[in-house]
Amino acid sequence: MSEFRIWECKTCGHLYDEAEGDPDSGIPPGTRWEDVPDDWECPFCGTPKSDFRLVEV
Repeated sequence: MSEFRIWECKTCGHLYDEAEGDPDSGIPPGTRWEDVPDDWECPFCGTPKSDFRLVEV
């Protein structure tokens, strides 16, 4: 798997881009979705990781 994927919050539409990570939450750029901790939440609305969906490109 070489291409980074993007995941969208079902609640607010925030995008988690694997290439960018979420440095403000301690998740460095290049962190794959499966490596994001299960207790991670959307930094904008608090939606749990389980309520994000893969964005099909």
